[in-house]
Amino acid sequence: MSTDKTRRSQIDADCGNLARGAAILGTGGGGDPYIGRLLAEAAIRKHGPVPLVAVDDLDPDAVVIPVAMMGAPTVMVEKLASQGQFAQAVNSLARYLGVTPTHIACIEAGGVNSTIPIVAAAELGLPLIDGDGMGRAFPEIQMVLPSIYGVRATPMSICDEKGNSGIFDTVDNAWAERLARPATVEMGCSTIISTYAMSGAQVRESYVPGTLSLCDQLGAEVMSARAAHRDPVAAVAELLHGRLLAGGKVTDVERRTTSGFARGRATIEGVGPDAGRSVVLQFQNEHLLVELDGTAETSTPDLIMVLDAETAEPVTTESLRYGMRVRVVTAPSDPRWHSDEALALVGPRYFGYELDPVRFDGTRGVAA
Repeated sequence: MSTDKTRRSQIDADCGNLARGAAILGTGGGGDPYIGRLLAEAAIRKHGPVPLVAVDDLDPDAVVIPVAMMGAPTVMVEKLASQGQFAQAVNSLARYLGVTPTHIACIEAGGVNSTIPIVAAAELGLPLIDGDGMGRAFPEIQMVLPSIYGVRATPMSICDEKGNSGIFDTVDNAWAERLARPATVEMGCSTIISTYAMSGAQVRESYVPGTLSLCDQLGAEVMSARAAHRDPVAAVAELLHGRLLAGGKVTDVERRTTSGFARGRATIEGVGPDAGRSVVLQFQNEHLLVELDGTAETSTPDLIMVLDAETAEPVTTESLRYGMRVRVVTAPSDPRWHSDEALALVGPRYFGYELDPVRFDGTRGVAA
């Protein structure tokens, strides 16, 4: 995903644009943006603004510890994290590793998973990295770009709102997912984890730079387009160098929470200029495949975003409802996701779809 990013130097008390943009990049997953915004703004009011550090400016010897929510986004809407749970996850991992963190980081973009690290950074008085490990959201622990650079997901801390905590130290990143997922289910389908502890050099090599600044820019562009009576959905597509796929009314949603994931599909029947067209979305926390009139139009790892048809507010997979009027935007992912090694982690076949990747513009197996 290539776009111009206006860098921020800190995150202050108004996180509305950032949370909105993070939920757009979250491709339907990453948690509720409203909850994420409230948590971040409360932490900043209590502890002060959070400094934001560019990936390229990191000291190679920096000690960077990411923090995130693990589990089904449908659950976190009702089961909020406890005060101090985010800092607890970071401190537990730091104690186990015997290190002193110098920076906090996001592991993925998403309405909650881009803002939880703000809370941890504020609570701990540490700067936050302006970047993330995906440039979007994915449902499993091993599905991050640092994995393809040899960075280990474990040791990893996990804690719940009741005060339970633990450390996983696994043989590889896939086993981190296999063991932490059932633990998360037992902890109520929603936990806070700290994982992929990295040096500054590893972050500079493997992270997607400028993610939080891009989130803020996306949110601001949506609000600017509304104020100027421009099409905010088209503004999102333009900023992300993507395309408007189709829009219409949500006529059916099948959703279930299983094994710590929100899984399902949604059907959108076209209205207006898209009348007579049918869109089907397949998701596992995030939107992974979109079909238009029975033909696959975009698949993971490229971005599939569902936005309110009029306001461009992001619609997460847990908030999709019958009768909503939405539009679908697709956009390119970080090009590293299209390597053979990365596609083995996040390509459509991994999720059980028997097709080769379909890029955001509908092309198959050809560089966009």
